[in-house]
Amino acid sequence: MASLLVPALYSLPEQYDGWQLSWKFLVFRPAILRVQACLVLALLVYVALSLYGRAINVRKADNFYSAVLPLLSRQFSKPTTGLISDGPSDFFVFSTGRRAISSLHTVLALRPRHDLLQMIWQYLWSAYDLRYEPFDALTFDFTLDSDAAAATPDFIWAVVRKSELALIRDQRWDLTFTRTADHAGLDSNLAVMSEFADVTETLAKLAPSGSSIPLFTLISSALPYLRVFSITDQPEERPSASALSNKLKRVTLTFNLPDGVNCILPLLEGTFALVDLLAAGKVNFRPETRAKIKKVRDGVEKAVREEEEKDKREEVLEDRRAAKRKAEEARIAKLSPAEQKKALERERKRALKKSQGKLVRKA
Repeated sequence: MASLLVPALYSLPEQYDGWQLSWKFLVFRPAILRVQACLVLALLVYVALSLYGRAINVRKADNFYSAVLPLLSRQFSKPTTGLISDGPSDFFVFSTGRRAISSLHTVLALRPRHDLLQMIWQYLWSAYDLRYEPFDALTFDFTLDSDAAAATPDFIWAVVRKSELALIRDQRWDLTFTRTADHAGLDSNLAVMSEFADVTETLAKLAPSGSSIPLFTLISSALPYLRVFSITDQPEERPSASALSNKLKRVTLTFNLPDGVNCILPLLEGTFALVDLLAAGKVNFRPETRAKIKKVRDGVEKAVREEEEKDKREEVLEDRRAAKRKAEEARIAKLSPAEQKKALERERKRALKKSQGKLVRKA
């Protein structure tokens, strides 16, 4: 086995007709290092592509930051901490200091252009799975402050690009509460995800830009870059029972990063105005709609707590079984070899009898 792992000794050929460099007892013959030269060349190409891909991502992030900074500066007293990089493809901007908004997290999740292998994998997987679409993701995540959250009714509502519908329910737990429908006020490439029709009709009447432009018109204006526009009082991932009381109300926009950010700025600016309307209590639903939403929330909270309690009970039972097995193993270890053999045989027969009983009950 060891001989297979040890490489064979290199045998220097006696006849060499290629070009060589020699100095005293040192001789360099490039022709016998072709494989190594190819490997070094491949490594250099990979490093060059990695640096080039990283530079593209940094340039995209810088261009976006320069375009959006004036709007953030107008809206926040502390518009940004600067463009923060978390690796070659992820960038963040944090903004705070505005009425009705606790914070705004802006996230750029760009494609891994610095990693050739990942780019190849994305290309091949997109050819295999037609639902998979790699893109440069831009997300604005508005978190409402406590006063605005108190003035905003509980509801979940989203406008989603139809190409996202196949995957969105797997990615976001909160949107599993909703039903999907078309709406005449939206572009045909967009669909509404809403808990109740009253929620959609109430939001369709809003004009958050301070003018006569309806919310739905603003949303449609961000095509073809808009992927998801959502308002939610539930987390994107299924929460634990302890986290149910710490609900945050959020407005989230996700885009394909456009080459020119100006085309999405009207919707972004309208979102600030929408938050002000929510904080002012301008969004109200019929009493029966509020009652239905509350019933859904109560049911979800009850289900989450029951599931967590069931998991805890099963965990306690498993701990008890493990402790019992460990005590039994310790007891058997103290027996003589003959007694150990008898004990193991009894355990085998007991397990066999138990498995046969399960088969009979199933039949």
